[in-house]
Amino acid sequence: MEPAIRTDGLRKSYGDVVALDGLTFEVDEGEFFGLLGPNGAGKTTFINVLVGLVRKDGGTAEVFGFDVETEYQEARDRIGLAPQEFNVDRFFPIHEVLEHKAGYHGVPSDEAERRAEEALKTVGIYDKRDTRFDWLSGGMKRRFLLARALVTDPDLLILDEPTAGVDVQLRRDLWGVIERLNAEGTTILLTTHYIEEAERLCDRVAIVDSGRVVEVATPDDLRSRGTDQLYLTLDETLDAVPDIDLDGVVEARVDGDSLVVTAQGGSRLAPSLLRELEYEGYEVTNLDIRRASLEEVFVDMTRTDDEAEQLGAIHQ
Repeated sequence: MEPAIRTDGLRKSYGDVVALDGLTFEVDEGEFFGLLGPNGAGKTTFINVLVGLVRKDGGTAEVFGFDVETEYQEARDRIGLAPQEFNVDRFFPIHEVLEHKAGYHGVPSDEAERRAEEALKTVGIYDKRDTRFDWLSGGMKRRFLLARALVTDPDLLILDEPTAGVDVQLRRDLWGVIERLNAEGTTILLTTHYIEEAERLCDRVAIVDSGRVVEVATPDDLRSRGTDQLYLTLDETLDAVPDIDLDGVVEARVDGDSLVVTAQGGSRLAPSLLRELEYEGYEVTNLDIRRASLEEVFVDMTRTDDEAEQLGAIHQ
């Protein structure tokens, strides 16, 4: 079975600016895959290469085994794109815009009308079918972009910042729609600046920086690489930090009535830490663990050397 997306050594530059610098990864069919990276990391350029809006300078990119340049039509017919920008014909009712979109992809008129109705119902704006795009609210416009991506019945749904600028309730509503589509078998590629979104929705995420893949892993695997905070309450007031000799401990400090231990893999380390303290003569009466968030790991992985140096100076 071919991957939904396969890219190997993908390169693209705009003059002296390198947007993609050997981008390489795969997305499995049926997977919910996240693409995370700071502004300028190359995410949108990569999407534009996939859908044929930008020609690559080198490397390969395939959608379900079809090369996005030499087999453009076969690849593009399998993709539904909900872009970040509102690039919509504003002079027709939205149901007509969807029908025209389906017709452009070779769908007969009767079937195009049915698909337009189904797509509008899926995203919850069927009652606005006779409304022009400009007259929709911001949240409804986001829903419409998703409907337009769905009207061609794609195997691969690409969502570029699909919930940017919408309120919390609408964001969660859209999450529900997207999750149902993925459960029904649609492969989804998501770019987002909302780390919570990636943590909730994605099977795996690729962290991209400066046009290169920094890491590909599940959200849980990435979180395990961060540093956790263990808050331990002891049966006595501490005047000094106990001696703790365990691999993975980054720092230990006294904070009021608590001993705070910063460690990699805090949940895994906790039993050994409790035994160590017991051996030293301390009794732990309470333990709370605050796991590293995906956002913290993401920031660490994409922080520049200058930013890291500045942060170190602040903490000294």
